[in-house]
Amino acid sequence: MTEKTRYSDDELQEFKEILLEKLEKARKDYDVLKAVISGSDGNDIADTSPTFKVLEEGASVLSKEEAGRLAQRQAKFISHLEAALVRVENKTYGICRVTGKLISKERLRAVPHATLSMDAKMGLDA
Repeated sequence: MTEKTRYSDDELQEFKEILLEKLEKARKDYDVLKAVISGSDGNDIADTSPTFKVLEEGASVLSKEEAGRLAQRQAKFISHLEAALVRVENKTYGICRVTGKLISKERLRAVPHATLSMDAKMGLDA
């Protein structure tokens, strides 16, 4: 029996649906983080009394910095998901970029933007 070299169109469609679902959630999360950074979420310290404002400015700066880091990470995640969708369209989705073999369905369901099989990730590709 020959080894499969790519996933079937039906399998690719299943993965596409998973990717689109994750992408929609990721974009919503990104929008929330952008709102925190820009202060457009309405929960800023601008309308509090001056006494509390001094105490909360430090926490506000810290949370905006953290939100900024999270937003960067989320943007990177979104770009990985978008690249995975391109691979689905090109019918190259699920092929390990190191070994050239199919990445297990279990791994792709857990990490749908994966480009490495577990063997390659662990450095076991021989």
